[in-house]
Amino acid sequence: MPLLPDADNSNLFQPLGSTVEAITSAPEATIDEQGVLDTRANEESQIVQEIESLCMNCRENGTTRLLLTSIPYFREIILMSFSCPHCGFRNSEIQPASEIQEKGSRYRFLIESKEDLNRQVVKSESCDCAFPSISLEIPHQRGQLTTIEGLLTEVVEDLSQSQPVRKYSEPEAFQKIEAVLAKVQEMIDGKVLPFQVVVDDPAGNSWIELSPGESHEKWSKTEYFRTLPQNQALGLVNADQDTQDGEQEGEQGADRQQTLPISNDEIHTFHATCPSCLRRCDTHMKLVDIPHFKEVVIMSTVCDNCGYKSNEVKTGGEIPPKGKRITLKVDDPEDMARDILKSETCALTIPELNLDLTAGTLGGRFTTLEGLLREVFEQLDTRVFSETSDSMDPERMERWNTFLRGLQDAIEGKRTFTLILDDPLAASYLQNVYAPDPDPNMTIEEIERTEEQNEDLGLNEINV
Repeated sequence: MPLLPDADNSNLFQPLGSTVEAITSAPEATIDEQGVLDTRANEESQIVQEIESLCMNCRENGTTRLLLTSIPYFREIILMSFSCPHCGFRNSEIQPASEIQEKGSRYRFLIESKEDLNRQVVKSESCDCAFPSISLEIPHQRGQLTTIEGLLTEVVEDLSQSQPVRKYSEPEAFQKIEAVLAKVQEMIDGKVLPFQVVVDDPAGNSWIELSPGESHEKWSKTEYFRTLPQNQALGLVNADQDTQDGEQEGEQGADRQQTLPISNDEIHTFHATCPSCLRRCDTHMKLVDIPHFKEVVIMSTVCDNCGYKSNEVKTGGEIPPKGKRITLKVDDPEDMARDILKSETCALTIPELNLDLTAGTLGGRFTTLEGLLREVFEQLDTRVFSETSDSMDPERMERWNTFLRGLQDAIEGKRTFTLILDDPLAASYLQNVYAPDPDPNMTIEEIERTEEQNEDLGLNEINV
């Protein structure tokens, strides 16, 4: 639902840096006795909306200020700040202005220097944060716009509040918490590098700031389907009989479909369960024979209840003993028309462009090389709300613009580059235009899977 009827939301959600500059430079802006910016002088043109609301501390009326803004490379958010002139209580939080996403998201970021602690973090009210190296988890609470250092500092403040009491009432707990506080403080001071932070949000509305060209070892994002308890916690479904019936009918429909013969000449439709809202929906499936490769299944799912859409490509056959790495030297614009099948387990790398897509990014895709790179470009470009926004560091903004220009040149065939497909299941394919003869610009090599890859793919638990 839009915030205002018949309104252009793009005018409401200006970039964060531009909004702050407009507020602080306004001639009518003043600072009150409590150090809070007052923008009520010009009500018609005010950027910060102010609402009188109840203070939960003293039960008197205070003021809530709302700021509609956007974070470059992420999405629109609502910043809320409450202050009470009677008791001095203050509170601030963040709420996503966008709807709950189709999938949950999990970000992993490796802190390798003290500068990495300054990375921005959007933490929604349904998000959990974890620091695996010290077994520390921050449960979901109010939404925040902060940094990684801010998360750790808040942990120190929260745990330190009751330490004077614990020192005498619970000496053993006091010593354990003191040890945790010491470790967290060392992390803040940059003395125990590197370490990892994990941001997990079933609503898909949390985020860790990304710099262009970062490898998936340092920054990675994984999308996943929510479980039934997660959907219930977000208020998307109720644990009623209707939902249970829908699940049962979807499972029965899928079981019945397994007995149907599949041919290349027809599209099969069977009933399934929507992974987003768990209601019944239809999945369409067609078998496609890729020359000089294998048969693959193209699947499409559309849910009429919540609008969820999904297009996937599945490869069949047995799991090969080794993975496969395909390397193509792209030096001709005609190479962009080559067919490409990127499976869900395939990682894509272009060293010349500093492009590194982890396995699972974009899911399974059967398209052309141009179509795949154009989809990558659109996914990144839609996160850029304004190229001239001063909410980003100028140097970082220039790196982003350079990266996107280089990717656009590659799509248009204006530069040469090397495409590397690394698939531990050997389920990806790149068209050989010289087939059945070898392609002079393409090499295909078998690679041994690592123990970690076997574990992630569930191959260590397979009994044959």
